[in-house]
Amino acid sequence: MSSGRYAALTGWGMAVPQRIVTNAELAQKVDTSDEWIRTRTGIRERRVAGPDEPTSALAAAAGQAALVRAGLSAADIDMVIVTTCTPDRPFPATACAVQARLGMAHGSAFDLVAACSGFVYGMTVASGLVRSGVSRNLLLIGADIFTHLINWNDRNTCVLFGDGAGAVVLQATDAPLGLLSANLGSWGEGEDLMVAETGGTRQPATPELLASGSQFVTMNGREIFKHAVREMCNSAQRAVEEAGLTLDDIALVVPHQANVRIIEAVARRLELPMDRFVVNLDRYGNTSAASVPIALSEAAEQGRIPDGAYVLMTAFGGGLTWGSCVVRWGGSPK
Repeated sequence: MSSGRYAALTGWGMAVPQRIVTNAELAQKVDTSDEWIRTRTGIRERRVAGPDEPTSALAAAAGQAALVRAGLSAADIDMVIVTTCTPDRPFPATACAVQARLGMAHGSAFDLVAACSGFVYGMTVASGLVRSGVSRNLLLIGADIFTHLINWNDRNTCVLFGDGAGAVVLQATDAPLGLLSANLGSWGEGEDLMVAETGGTRQPATPELLASGSQFVTMNGREIFKHAVREMCNSAQRAVEEAGLTLDDIALVVPHQANVRIIEAVARRLELPMDRFVVNLDRYGNTSAASVPIALSEAAEQGRIPDGAYVLMTAFGGGLTWGSCVVRWGGSPK
């Protein structure tokens, strides 16, 4: 990263649907149990969006909370980026709908797709745009309603996912704050390990395909677990090194909230104690691109991130994609 201009994280916020679906409720629909889900995933409940809660609604609510925290109004924001793989519509970008919901009369808006790695990818893009001078006050949102892609009769996937949104405000500053380093990666040959097959141009939706359920997410959990632990650890170590730090300098790790066993395996491999990791998947499940910013927002609200602290974010998702970044917390914009 070039020196002399940075993108401080000056606001944060989150939004989740009102409806809570517990493991006990799922056990009434599929062959599973609260104990089976908790021991294998760490999840005990998740939030599920209703018909009046599209992705843009959750994203705008999280964005508004971040603006309030930053002491800004929508009129101060000159760019909105939404990282999502469950947009309101195929086009236009969900970010445009968010811009309208927030009442923004000017600025730019676009979506970024990297599945569960989306927010970490978004941090690198957003920070680059601020540091280059293209944007001064940017709203970055991770939002997904993954339960719309779930077959609720498939116990291998329906127990894992929830809906939500998390957001941060990035503002230009000369202080060495915000993103210090990032390490991203992808492996396209693994795209079929986690996929919603029907609905795009490769396999457009037809009544027959929709009846077969091929629009729902399928995944190879064993292979995903193996790749996730390895790539999250490798990218985390590289991002920390590129920031000129060691893992001992990291005050808090904010990992993608997919499975507590993945987080515990990453902690063991990095030789870090679990109390340095944010874990909230027990209440939200896997919220895809929203999981890192929701966890980050909760940690900030709980006072777990002092000004000047180094925070490591790391994620893994479909694509296959992965990435880690190091940010320095706190400070005010120029």
